[in-house]
Amino acid sequence: MKKKNPILRTRLPTLPPAARSRVALGLTAAAALGRFELQQCGDCGTVQYPPREACQNCLSTKIFWKPQPGEAELLASTVLHHSNDLFFRERLPWRLGLARLACGPTVVAHLHAGVQNAPARIRVTARLDRAGQAVLVGLPDKENVNMAEDRQLREFSCDPKHRKVLVTDGKSSLGQALVKALAAAGADLIWVGHAEPWKRFPGFDELQKLPQVTLVPLDVTDSRNVRELAAEVGAKVDILVSNAEIHRTHGIASRQGVETARAEMDVNYFGLLRLAQEFGPAMRARGADGLASAVAWVNLLSIYALANFPPHGTFSASKAAAQSLAQCLRAEMRPAGVRVVNVFPGPIDDEWNQLLAPPKLAPAALASAIVSALREGVEDLYPGDVAQEWLERWRDNPKALERELSS
Repeated sequence: MKKKNPILRTRLPTLPPAARSRVALGLTAAAALGRFELQQCGDCGTVQYPPREACQNCLSTKIFWKPQPGEAELLASTVLHHSNDLFFRERLPWRLGLARLACGPTVVAHLHAGVQNAPARIRVTARLDRAGQAVLVGLPDKENVNMAEDRQLREFSCDPKHRKVLVTDGKSSLGQALVKALAAAGADLIWVGHAEPWKRFPGFDELQKLPQVTLVPLDVTDSRNVRELAAEVGAKVDILVSNAEIHRTHGIASRQGVETARAEMDVNYFGLLRLAQEFGPAMRARGADGLASAVAWVNLLSIYALANFPPHGTFSASKAAAQSLAQCLRAEMRPAGVRVVNVFPGPIDDEWNQLLAPPKLAPAALASAIVSALREGVEDLYPGDVAQEWLERWRDNPKALERELSS
């Protein structure tokens, strides 16, 4: 066994400064959903940054967070070669710029290497940093195929390109769509779990032909199996996608016994718990491995986790439990800079939703949305028309939504 060189320093996970005022958390809340929002005065219309308690122009307290265009002019830029902050000291040199947004404010932003020297047109967006707080990032006015390879941008992104990914279930239509989308996004290696390795499920041969794919036995209801796989590949996984689930279309009174509900909980909740216990420590330890660090954990939840959908009642309950567990996982992963991405889709166009009327979310569309969320550093994702409408109604009046769903 090779011994560690005692002279070399072990790089430990560090986080950028995380202190924010309470009012500034509005920027973080928007960035977690992939939106760039700034404060805008409801009286005079002034857009302001940094966030304040009152309008800088008319002192009105009618301040609202509203989406803003990211077009900006780069006024000046500099490269830091020294920093007193440990996080940035580990990552020097670091490029920053001063930019004037088309909507008015002048901001300081972290600059992508593709941004030209001032004066130049750039695009400013809000991203979550490793501490889970929003920062402003300046991107080239026009995207290119190598955008994801920028060293600084990768600190604010979980782009699958050049990374190693574990997809826990390759048998489902969504799992197979995810594997194909991740391969197309440039993932170096994709481990694909299947709970019954003695069976060749539909699509098995197609997945096996992809050069990045390695099929591995993985049954999330088997603690020993999960532990063995974690011992084999856990120290290499950069992104884990927890997509294994059981979905049955019953409530409480329509079925006797607890066997089906127990099976849903065993996969949807306890399966996530087993994965978190076995893979979580290794991924937390790898949050400081430079460009090859562990960066993201993706949980496939459901919009039914927000408010129970009685025709799918026990499934909804299992996803609500998984959502609560995922929030705990997020808190434990954050100190290592590993982002936990929770996905809340509406009905997916699969065998368990055959009797539901459209609109339904195609597996390929959901897979594409998850890859986009990883690229953009999004923390919560609500893909599809149903999920978006459900979310807005739940935010507006959760009691009214509950009563409507139960009628």
